[in-house]
Amino acid sequence: MARPSAPPLLALSGVFKRFGAVQALTDVELEIHAGEVIALVGDNGAGKSTLVKVIAGVEPADTGTLEWQGRPIHIGRPHDAQHLGIATVYQDLALCDNLDVVGNLFLGREITRIGVLNEVEMERRTRDLLATLSIRIPDVHRPVASLSGGQRQTVAISRALLGAPSLVMLDEPTAALGIEQTAQVLDLVERLRERGLGVLLISHNLGDVKAVADWVAVLRLGRNNGFFDVTTTSQEQIVSSITGASDNAVTRRAAREGEL
Repeated sequence: MARPSAPPLLALSGVFKRFGAVQALTDVELEIHAGEVIALVGDNGAGKSTLVKVIAGVEPADTGTLEWQGRPIHIGRPHDAQHLGIATVYQDLALCDNLDVVGNLFLGREITRIGVLNEVEMERRTRDLLATLSIRIPDVHRPVASLSGGQRQTVAISRALLGAPSLVMLDEPTAALGIEQTAQVLDLVERLRERGLGVLLISHNLGDVKAVADWVAVLRLGRNNGFFDVTTTSQEQIVSSITGASDNAVTRRAAREGEL
């Protein structure tokens, strides 16, 4: 699969990040284009969460070059990332269980009219956004505590889209979800791509990665360790890049099956 010729939405090169004596990221490079899903994978401690925090402005890079649509930028705080059009949905979702769907979507950015909450307009925008994304939540006034895991995840993603971002980062969006709920979230990821957004998907589930990603970026011990076209790369190759070993249970099983 050929990548777009236009400048990427976000390009990182030579990114380093250290926490005391721990070198979390070393000379990391990454490009994300509009309308494509990049899966960021790696073992625990590979640097995935740190890289997401660097892009989100939570933990600014020590050194390195960041470019947004071809121009150099500096992301020193979360507001900088949000201003550029970068939205992040973390694994904990950060939803308020006692609030309904509308209340969660507009929490901190409520619409007012003459100093009074404009609940009608917020509900209308909520329904319009959910309809645009083909998200089925029959009652937007139900507390999110009563929603399924998949519905809660879609509410968190929808909230991130209210600011009309160009790039969305999803941290383990299908973790702890059942099969049907996972399918709902993956369908939403595909719709984000269809709308022309860039998506950075952090996941341990290679089945999900193969289902929706266009490219896979592998981190190992804080360094780049492979960038693969999903359509032409086997799951075994990705596992080998993640573990740093060509001889493991997955590859041995694949070899045995090939001999049969």
